[in-house]
Amino acid sequence: MAPPTKMSRRLTFLLAAAAGASVGNLYWAQPLLGFIAADLHAATATAGWLVTVTQVGYAAGVLLLVPLGDVLDRRRFVPVMLLASAAALLVCALAPTIEVLLLALGVLGVTTISGQILTPLAGDLAGEAHRGRIVGVVGSGTLTGILASRTISGLVADTAGWRVVYALAAVVALLFAVLLHRAIPPLAPRTRLPYPQLIASVGAVVLGERAARWTLALAATGFATFSLFWTALTFLLSGPPFRYPVAVIGLFGLAGLAGVLSGLHGGRLHDSGLSLPATGVAWVVALGAFVLAAFAGRSAVLVVVAIVMLDVALQTQALLNRARLFTLSQVARSRLNTTLAVGNFMGAAVGSAAASILWSAGGWTAVTIAGAGLCCVALAVWALGRRGPLLIPPPGNIPML
Repeated sequence: MAPPTKMSRRLTFLLAAAAGASVGNLYWAQPLLGFIAADLHAATATAGWLVTVTQVGYAAGVLLLVPLGDVLDRRRFVPVMLLASAAALLVCALAPTIEVLLLALGVLGVTTISGQILTPLAGDLAGEAHRGRIVGVVGSGTLTGILASRTISGLVADTAGWRVVYALAAVVALLFAVLLHRAIPPLAPRTRLPYPQLIASVGAVVLGERAARWTLALAATGFATFSLFWTALTFLLSGPPFRYPVAVIGLFGLAGLAGVLSGLHGGRLHDSGLSLPATGVAWVVALGAFVLAAFAGRSAVLVVVAIVMLDVALQTQALLNRARLFTLSQVARSRLNTTLAVGNFMGAAVGSAAASILWSAGGWTAVTIAGAGLCCVALAVWALGRRGPLLIPPPGNIPML
């Protein structure tokens, strides 16, 4: 059955909410490590592995399961993944030991990939004229889930305990499984490939399409820059001269909601044919944010302004990267999204590690210089990419997929 040429507003926001709830599962434990360690009589260092195990499981799920979105009926596939996540969340809520919780969180990471399936699904269901806007809305739902999950987790755990966080998340996953099964229209698989060939074709798109390599390089650089800034920001705000407590530091994340708003509206830039120039402008704004941040070491107001500038810039370019990537093929958007997610994950890991090293070497100054340098690298890649052959081929122009 051919997909409709456009989605209703109701379905668009349902996909956005479900994507946000799914990715939020990765971050419930982050502010609760101390609570969990004390309750399960585990060392704090051991509890620190809870986030790592979840992220590693998520990376495996993205690589091994998300490509199946191109060969399975997503009306069934997405609810199955949500039900599996709900089961893992329930085990987390009932875990008697830290070892059981680690295992359950690993499974949760593997199964909570619905957001990475729903985003290309939105691209498939959207008409050409509205794809950027709709992908932007769903992508903003994902960002909202990342930003809100830590705050919700802390509030619920402080009131009712950390186990209730996972129990409620299991109920939410179950609810979205039912709603999405009813709301997603029946979709015939876009292509039919044996599983080994399907996984091999994920790499083929990167090797065979210059536009994909160019876009993925910009996307990974964006996530490295984002992770570099936010990891180092915690060091800055917790030390002199600010010395803010954890609760106050968390409030600075609310400034990142500006990035959500940019995602809601930035998709129209892609739909208007302004994707490439808007990407360049976004990186110029990001560069300006790091220049401003270099002078914000003693001003909370300047820090907030830098956060807003950087989040708007990086979330806008991230949305435009995804929208451009989805124009490369009508039959392989789940695999294209897999390459994007894996590249972003690697970029974020590099940025986070670099933040710790740079902070030890030169503090906030070293971090802001490195961030500005990454922005310059991205601008060079963007400029060189624009000078090459046509970046956006006609839809479906990836025959090897």
